[in-house]
This record gives sequence, structure tokens and C-alpha cells, in this order.
Amino acid sequence: MDESSARKVPSDPGRNGATRHAQPRPDAGLARLIIELQGRGLRVEVPLESRQGGAGPADAGMLWIDGFAATVPTGAQYAQTSPYVLRAEDDGWGIYADGQRLASAEPFQRPRYYDLATADGIPYWQIALLHLDSLASTVIQTCAYWGNSDQCTFCGIGVTLANGRTIAKKTPQMLAEVAVAAKELDGAVDATLTTGTTATPDKGALYVARCAEAVREASGLPAEVQFEPPRDLAVIDHVADLGVSSVGIHVETFDPQVLARVAPAKARTGIDGYFRAWERAVGAFGAGQVSTYVILGMGEDPDLIVEGCRRAADIGVYPFVVPLRPTVGSLMEHMTAPSPEYCETIYRRVVPYLAARGLGARGVAAGCARCQACSAMSLLEGSADADGRTHLPLVSNR
Repeated sequence: MDESSARKVPSDPGRNGATRHAQPRPDAGLARLIIELQGRGLRVEVPLESRQGGAGPADAGMLWIDGFAATVPTGAQYAQTSPYVLRAEDDGWGIYADGQRLASAEPFQRPRYYDLATADGIPYWQIALLHLDSLASTVIQTCAYWGNSDQCTFCGIGVTLANGRTIAKKTPQMLAEVAVAAKELDGAVDATLTTGTTATPDKGALYVARCAEAVREASGLPAEVQFEPPRDLAVIDHVADLGVSSVGIHVETFDPQVLARVAPAKARTGIDGYFRAWERAVGAFGAGQVSTYVILGMGEDPDLIVEGCRRAADIGVYPFVVPLRPTVGSLMEHMTAPSPEYCETIYRRVVPYLAARGLGARGVAAGCARCQACSAMSLLEGSADADGRTHLPLVSNR
């Protein structure tokens, strides 16, 4: 992994006293620790900015670990019994287990732009949050599936709205205003815009794309937009015409039985329907600029997951494999994250396909696959040789 492929801590001499950079390559111990934290969670003894609710699986405390950006579960019940704890030190912070210091850490600090508001009094943080160095917003915080039999069981899109942490609909003008402030005050490097599915033929794709266009024109930030496959796949071409940098069209799982159980509406589109949308999107955006979330830990057949990821990579789609983050208020809130051993096994089986196709986090312009903080997959990408083999030691032999 070269330095450009690692998430960098943004420069902030005014608040942090010095410019900090990520290490050029994670060692085996750090990769193992991040995989462990994303599976078992982290207890915190110091304030830590986190994402709560929101579209998709969202529980995420945000921090840098030995200079590498990561999000780890902090709010779920199982995280409260994690062997890992974030602890303040005399001159910083550290991650500990059983009294032993494992790594340095830097909690994500409250962004400066959060203290600003629009002319009509809407706080900027209710419009878009900063996920480490990526400005993120669910532009329409309602979904046609929420609260009925089509609700995605892992999603918490209605939770944030119900507890007053956001507003129902963000306009392109609002998002452009916030994007400028996030870039200038807090070093945002891209924007990730998603939306609840709308009861329209385009599923909300054109609106979220117009929001991305406004963000790019005002701030210069590249943007990823995320949406379901529209009925007319020509909509994807229109999204590209608006200057969007990359797209996320998230199938969530390649196991059709699991998909039917956890996301009934997506199951009606079908996995083949997603592949048709991805092929159109790769034609519009290019290989590596189209991604899909693949969530582990929902009862899936691992062989189906690996085969689906291979098939996606073959057409130029980046499968962003992440562990389930059970969100409080979602239908999966009482579940636990999958084991680190299981996640690493899947990462290791998928990464060689990406390497063979020349796909990797370093080539993604914007969005979740560029960010990578919610998965440890990119830590293995950089350790693959020309044949796609990875070299970091296994967490276990199981």
C-alpha cells in the first residue's frame, strides 16, 4: 500500500499542533487490531464523535489508529463488553486490552463547521456530517420502505430523523454551502451522498445527483452518490452527465435467500438486476468507480459472497466488504457483529480478485470505497503481490 492509498489524517496545525500523516504501510499487528476492533467494538473512556442511525448499517465511532483512519462500533451493547478500550494518556490516547497498550489513537474531534448554521437557522451538522475526511449526508432522510414490510432490517434511516439529529430533506444549495465550509475549515476531501429510496421511477437517483453537482460546483469536492437501480437504466447516464465522480449501487449481499430476508424490495430487483445496473454504470463511470456494499454477518453462505464479489470485480465493480454494524433502532439492533476471523477469511478470498482486475481503494475518486474506514479490506490490498496473494498473517487458522 503506497502512501496515497492510505487514509491520511487531515492537516490541522491550529487544533492539533502539527501536520500528521498516515504510515505508508500498516504492519501485520495493526491490520489485525483494526479487524478485531471492527468485529468486537471499542469501549471509550474519552469523548468520541460517532455516527448514530442513518441509512445503512451505521454504528461507527471515528478515530485514527497509528495514523490510519478507522470506524469501529462503540454504541452497540456488545461493544460495551469489548476487551478493547480507548484511554486518555498524558500526551494523547491509546488503545488498550488487559492493561497492555496496543496502539496510539487519535479520537476524531468535533469539526469546526458544526458550529455554523444557515441563514434560516439550520445547524450545518444537521445537513451533513464529517466522517473523518469525507463529507456525508443522506439527502432525503425518508424511505419508501421504512416502517413497512419492505424495510431493510439493517438500516436506521428513520432513527436519526426521529431523534432530531437531521432534517428530512437537504437541498442542493444547503449541501453546497456546507461543503465549502467543511473543505475550508476541516479539510474534507470528498463528499458521499446517499438517499432513502423514493417512490419514483428513478428511486431518487436524479435528486441526489443534482445535490452532488451543486457540491462539486461550489466546493470542487469530488462526490459519490448512492441509489438503488432505477427502473430505466438510462437514468444512470444522466447521473454521470451531472459530473458525479463515482456511484454506489448497493446490493448488500450476494446470497439471494438472505437478501429476501433482510431487504425484500431489493430482492425484487434481484441480484441479476443489480448486475445489469452495474454494467450500465461501469460504462458511464469507468471500472473502479462503481461500488457495492457487501455486508457480512447476516447468515449468508460465504461461498456465494466470494463468487458474487468475483463476478462483480470481473465487470469492474468494487465490492466493498464490511462487517455488519447493528444500529440501535433498526430491526437488527440486538444482533452482534460477525467475528473478526470470519471477516478476515472473506477479505482474503476477495482481495486477490480485485488485485487481478486492477481494482483497489487507491483508484476510487470518492465515497465509501475511497474512504475504506469501515472495512479492513484495504489493509490487505496493499499486501498483495502481482499474483494477488496476500501476506499478512491470519488472525486464526479456523
